[in-house]
Amino acid sequence: MATGTNIRTYFEGAWHDGDVPVMRAADHGSWLGTTVFDGARFVNGLMPDLDLHCARVNRSAEALMIKPTVSTEDMIAITKEGLAKYPQGAAVYIRPMYWAIHGDPTAIVPSPEATGFAICLEEIPLAPDTASTTLGRTKFRRPVIDDAVVNAKAGCLYPNNARMLAEVRARGFGNALVADAMGNVAETATANVFMVKDGEVFTPIPNGTFLSGITRARHIANLKTDGVTVHETVLSFDDFCGADEVFLSGNMSKVTPVTAFEDRQYQVGPVTRKVREMYWDWAASTA
Repeated sequence: MATGTNIRTYFEGAWHDGDVPVMRAADHGSWLGTTVFDGARFVNGLMPDLDLHCARVNRSAEALMIKPTVSTEDMIAITKEGLAKYPQGAAVYIRPMYWAIHGDPTAIVPSPEATGFAICLEEIPLAPDTASTTLGRTKFRRPVIDDAVVNAKAGCLYPNNARMLAEVRARGFGNALVADAMGNVAETATANVFMVKDGEVFTPIPNGTFLSGITRARHIANLKTDGVTVHETVLSFDDFCGADEVFLSGNMSKVTPVTAFEDRQYQVGPVTRKVREMYWDWAASTA
């Protein structure tokens, strides 16, 4: 089922209107899960960090032993062509994706002989500035590189995230604050996480258990440029209980304020609001 509306799909060298079929039943990606994707945004004519998202989907493909077949530059050009039919003020989710078609003689290892590629564009509104979420703890943890392809944005990783969300939503929370294998905070089920304490910003250090996001890196750069001290460090759940502010960072909404972690309540504070303002100021400056 599609998440958005007004869908356009690039497949087999051309743009098509609608949510067209792209995978067959016997494709390696269909039954063995060799799929990767990335997500960028088109908002008010802006496409922040589109180049980095396109480059990352190629790296993700390589991590799953899928041969990437479209260069970053060509992917950007194809995407811009597809976006030309959307209104200037549209909010569009940009999703390039690859999947393996064939396997080796054992069927398990993907073959480099043929790779599926598509780009899906969907109109999905950006969350309003007043939107926020709450966090609960989950018993499920982020895997490590020895167990899963955590160095890729891979579809096969998301069932674990789904059970995190289902667990905390059953208790009335909007998202899950997730531990790594050592029990330290890694991220949430859908986004990277930041906390603010005494005017300084803290975020879990990338340790190979979660994808260190493109938008996350952009926030860190913007904060440092503004003179804010940012710590990438080991963080515990107790650290988050003692935080002054908490916010999430992800491509879909860019900045999402957190108003509660379990029974700890937060205000939407000045740093969180500043991070959102700086992000869109930076995006406009690159247009």
